[in-house]
Amino acid sequence: MAENPEKSRNLAVVLVRGLVKVTKPVKDTLVLLNLTRKNTCVVVEDSPSSRGMIVKAKDYVTWGTLNEETFKELVEKRGRKNAEKGRKQFALNPPRKGFGRKGIKVAFKAGGALGNREDKINDLIKRML
Repeated sequence: MAENPEKSRNLAVVLVRGLVKVTKPVKDTLVLLNLTRKNTCVVVEDSPSSRGMIVKAKDYVTWGTLNEETFKELVEKRGRKNAEKGRKQFALNPPRKGFGRKGIKVAFKAGGALGNREDKINDLIKRML
């Protein structure tokens, strides 16, 4: 399963919940991901270290594989470069029609907002632009 190294996959990570009463290790991880405000999105390269940080903060974020069309739309409408980390950060609006039927404390697979959305993250980001 050899992938093209020039075409690496990007993950979009959106902070769904606020940072009140978050434990220090999780808060430090969110700061490293540059997720310091609710409804903020960052685009990171899909690597084992990024996946590890995302899994550590899984109770506060939702993520998925970002496609090129959505990435271009994000940069065009909300682009802001974070110089010291080399990561892209985007301030988004709350999503139209909400995050999920069961709210922001339930996993995506159970009808909520948290966790891995895979390709459906693109729909969420378009609703947040």
